[in-house]
Amino acid sequence: MTQLIDPLLQPFALKQMTLRNRVVSTSHEPSYTEDGMPKRRYRLYHEEKAKGGIGLTMMGGSAVVAPDSPAAFGNLHLYKDEIVPWLSELAYGVHENGAAVMCQITHLGRRTSNYDGDWLPVIAPSPIREPAHRAFPKVAEEWDLDRIVKAYADATTRCREAGLDGVEIEAYTHLLDSFWSPLTNRRDDAYGMGSIENRLRFPLRVIRTVREAAGPDFAVGIRMSLDEDIEGGLQYNEGVEIAKLLVAEGIDFISVIKGYMASDEALSRVIPPMGTPVAPHLEFAGQVKAALQIPVMHAARINDVATARHAIRDGLVDLVGMTRAHIADPHIVAKIHAGEEDRIRPCVGASYCLDEIYQARDAKCVHNASTGREDRMPHRVPPATGTPRRAVVIGGGPAGLEAARVLGERGHEVVVFEAADAPGGQIRLASSAPRRRDLISIVDWRLAECKLLDVDIRTNAYAEADDVLAEQPDIVVVATGGLPNTEFLTEGASLVTDAWDVLCGAVRPRGTVLFYDDNGGHPGMDAAEMVARSGVALEFVTPERTLAPDVGGVNYPGYFKAFAEHDVRVTLNERVTGVRRKDGRLEVDLYNEYAHATRQRVVDHVVVEHGTLPQDELYFELVPGSSNLGEVDQQALLELRPQQVARNQQGSYQLFRIGDAVASRNIHAAVYDAFRLCIAL
Repeated sequence: MTQLIDPLLQPFALKQMTLRNRVVSTSHEPSYTEDGMPKRRYRLYHEEKAKGGIGLTMMGGSAVVAPDSPAAFGNLHLYKDEIVPWLSELAYGVHENGAAVMCQITHLGRRTSNYDGDWLPVIAPSPIREPAHRAFPKVAEEWDLDRIVKAYADATTRCREAGLDGVEIEAYTHLLDSFWSPLTNRRDDAYGMGSIENRLRFPLRVIRTVREAAGPDFAVGIRMSLDEDIEGGLQYNEGVEIAKLLVAEGIDFISVIKGYMASDEALSRVIPPMGTPVAPHLEFAGQVKAALQIPVMHAARINDVATARHAIRDGLVDLVGMTRAHIADPHIVAKIHAGEEDRIRPCVGASYCLDEIYQARDAKCVHNASTGREDRMPHRVPPATGTPRRAVVIGGGPAGLEAARVLGERGHEVVVFEAADAPGGQIRLASSAPRRRDLISIVDWRLAECKLLDVDIRTNAYAEADDVLAEQPDIVVVATGGLPNTEFLTEGASLVTDAWDVLCGAVRPRGTVLFYDDNGGHPGMDAAEMVARSGVALEFVTPERTLAPDVGGVNYPGYFKAFAEHDVRVTLNERVTGVRRKDGRLEVDLYNEYAHATRQRVVDHVVVEHGTLPQDELYFELVPGSSNLGEVDQQALLELRPQQVARNQQGSYQLFRIGDAVASRNIHAAVYDAFRLCIAL
């Protein structure tokens, strides 16, 4: 589509500015701050989206306006004057690349911890604990409300003075909306007592002072839930009524939310992960737009250009949020302009970006290693200088395909040996689970890119050393992955089934099943869910003190729901050590390290998930003929410099191994290994 007919590429007037297109990265917090400031890493992350053609990038999900709203996950400290020059530098960088930039502002209320920051008590309209952050809040007093109103005004002033284009007030499950939500306001004073007038008394004070501090030319929006989608919560009709009152005070746009976020289960419906319908709240956003007649934006699992285009073309929204999609590929709009829509790296909805934040780390795309690392890793692979080299990659999983793609972009001649009849490795296996089917796009995108780059991918090709050497390679990358590990058992490794056998359908456990997961991530949960849905009696055993500790807050509710629906028995703090046959069944030893005691279960089937062990035989066979003897200069790897280790003068090729061929890890680690190694070769 050309710019003349593509609805996504049409400009849009908002307040005193004209956005160059309708595509937005909505307010979110990647947790890239340093001391609460948006320094170089934070700035480059937003600049990259501006370089990629986006109309508006929004930061600070959410920037906190007061010290008694301590950062829940790397939030910006907008209550400090020192933030202004950092914001100014970021605004300059984004503007220089043609995009607008805004900041979301909030007081988190009870949606944070009493035991963080300055250890000031968190506040709320009523003393109701939030399940997700587990804080018991102090009831806000009149003087609390006075100082917070001023804090909002000061924060707005800082954003305006820094040269941003606007602010967005956060009002879903934070302090402001906790006053108007019947779920959280039980006050019997002028700020409660049931009436909308009273429940809005404090929020309207905030909005008026923000509007005044903003001035006539500075945009002020609000991101709010108009239907909390929970029993006893704010309902749609009252939500629209509230929104109309807010708009009357000078709100310039609304970013529409449906739902409530006080628990992880509720959050997973507001920000839907993979395995859920695409754009589940888009029609709702269109309903709000029709009711309010104000510019509306919306973002919730709008991962693909076709859905985004539909949202604009059919008038459901004015601005479409593709936030996680831009974490996967910040150059979406540029690729649309260039007629390369089919080359957009897809967001697969894995929500690794969000899960990492909720694990107290920072946002990462499951299959774009450059996101959040713009200070040292480019999104576009530059061509190599000098004579192209011949590279052989062994293994067509995520590590191998990423290595092939990057080496192909560099201009090298690349051959991939893949033993299976189709590339994909463990991703192809994982995507066989209905909840994780979208993962296959990680493979499909790389296969399409490799085809464009003339990478020679050979399937049903089990590579041995002679096959590799016959290609006369200059570079050999071993990405052979791993195989399920059952060696942790002291007895009975041959009697158990692994999660792979379940996922691929080779084994369908029957009778009474014990599933042992000592990995704590998606593979075990995927396979266990598949077993549970087959109707057998299932006990899920783990040595961890929590279920699936490596599955983050957006994804685990789906598994927990399936476990609850199928009456899965969960046993924590127990380690399977041995399995033996007994009377035609299997006797399982469960060791509890707290009680220092072993007890037994008798079941019909045992399935285990304990990560993988590297398939490294070919690698070690190739080591003697390599110039580097397999050694990696780790400092050069970290600095994206060429690998120049020379330990064997007779060696005819450089040899490296990546991904699970090194150790059992995840998709992001495999892609990251491949990218930072191959971009410098």
